[in-house]
Amino acid sequence: MSITQQHLFATQLAQLSRAWRAELDKRLQGLNLSQARWLVLLHLARFEQAPTQSELALEVGVEGPTLARLLSALQAEGLVERKAALEDRRAKHIYLTELARQRIEQIDGIAADLRAQVFKGISAEQIELCQQLHQTMLVNLESVNVP
Repeated sequence: MSITQQHLFATQLAQLSRAWRAELDKRLQGLNLSQARWLVLLHLARFEQAPTQSELALEVGVEGPTLARLLSALQAEGLVERKAALEDRRAKHIYLTELARQRIEQIDGIAADLRAQVFKGISAEQIELCQQLHQTMLVNLESVNVP
């Protein structure tokens, strides 16, 4: 693959990511959720047991103070609860409320509709090939030694 092809591919990948998130953000405006907030809710829903704030920050990929502000806003909206951990009173476990679970169902439905539109005309084989390609690229990125 030439440098030009690599550059075009990387540019298109970045454009796709931005456009996808922007469209999803637009569709989620009615739920009064910014991208940062809905991402926190979706990551939180993936945990089998309530994570601590530090575990959630690591999963979401944000700094602790940034997550703390997001959680305060989500808590004020009745979407999450923070409770002191029994094993360490300084640590807080984060719990989704029933309202948050309902909101996540709405997010999932809206996201599913968008996926159906985005993947229209693309075969399962093509998607599988892209998944393999993305996985290889992610592994390659993890092995890059960035100073």
